[in-house]
Amino acid sequence: MSRQFDLLVFDWDGTLMDSTGMIARSIQRAFRDVGLAEPSDKDARFVIGYGLHEAMQYLGPELNAEQIQRIVDAYRGHFLSQDHELQLYSGVEEGLLRLQAAGFRMAVATGKSRAGLDRVLAATGLAPFFEVSRTADEAFSKPHPAMLEYILEACDIEGHRTLMIGDTTHDLQLAINAGTASVALSYGAHPLHDLLPLQPLAHFDDFGRLTDWILAHG
Repeated sequence: MSRQFDLLVFDWDGTLMDSTGMIARSIQRAFRDVGLAEPSDKDARFVIGYGLHEAMQYLGPELNAEQIQRIVDAYRGHFLSQDHELQLYSGVEEGLLRLQAAGFRMAVATGKSRAGLDRVLAATGLAPFFEVSRTADEAFSKPHPAMLEYILEACDIEGHRTLMIGDTTHDLQLAINAGTASVALSYGAHPLHDLLPLQPLAHFDDFGRLTDWILAHG
């Protein structure tokens, strides 16, 4: 069977790492720390995948740049004090090994900062799996296509040969904007009923099932 895709591009938080709950709580605490009403859990989860400044501006559109920076700094303090506790989702490392053995090229497109991504790549040992990565402080925030367009150019692969894999509407809209296909994971930040209207090729609630599908259909 001929292969549809050569390149698999993964989001990080909520896709490979079980971090969405901690991110949402850190956002809420950051707003509270600077004396503002904390966002709801739903709203805090919605902005996961955005760059930090874009996320806080979305949650507080009336805030000025100084206030946004104070919230970002408070968020980083909360998140960094706990990120050593975070774990990969079950089946991620095994799945990446299987995909690598099958000859797929892999990359990461994430709302994390470069420093944040490099830190977790080193901590998890996953860095060798990924040929290239792009972060929110190196490109426009999702769902702007620039992040994925950079990866396509760096890998010299066309959009129709690329599969974007993520857990948020921002990931799936990024794929649409950059001209790639997508697959949705329903165990992360955004509920399945929000993901389905963006027409992913498939959706999964388990990374092992995702891996099996890619090996069979990708």
